[in-house]
Amino acid sequence: MELRDRATSDSSFFGNVLTGDETGVYGYDPETSVQSSQWKSPSSPHVKKARQSRSNIKVMMIVFCDLEGIARAEFVPRNTTVNCEYYRGLLECLRNDVRRERPEKWANSFILHHDNALCHTSLPVWQFVSNKNITVCPYSPDLAPYDFWLFPKVKMTMKGKHFESIQDIKAAMRAQLKALAKEDFQNCFRKWQE
Repeated sequence: MELRDRATSDSSFFGNVLTGDETGVYGYDPETSVQSSQWKSPSSPHVKKARQSRSNIKVMMIVFCDLEGIARAEFVPRNTTVNCEYYRGLLECLRNDVRRERPEKWANSFILHHDNALCHTSLPVWQFVSNKNITVCPYSPDLAPYDFWLFPKVKMTMKGKHFESIQDIKAAMRAQLKALAKEDFQNCFRKWQE
């Protein structure tokens, strides 16, 4: 409710929001049933399909974006856990990126929107954001743009494709993020507001 009230009463609210989340990207992610469906006549024989599962090759990616596009995207190094120390360091890098690449957002003291994962709500992270005057936007799981737009859109084109190495996965994911236009992000934020 607080998020809705701020979004309706302050026309510049979404212009100051940076939203972020993390996701796992796999070396192989099976196609959805819609993607793998085939047209056939009623007299055609039933096609049997082998059950497929995700590959064990996986990389974790953390992305922050705003109305302008991707503000920061990085892959978590292998054998690294995203804990409060790692996330606090990531926020420090994000803050530096905002100061350098989005000075208008820096001047207006940006608003951070992320989910309520333990590493996001830990005391060291809360101390960091309060010391740096970063406002944290209330979180609602049904109002996360990464869940209703970004990750499904980017990952859909990668489903059903095999990637041999982590470098191939990273290159494909970077290419998908780079292919998104500024208008895509603006449409996402408009839908989020609606």
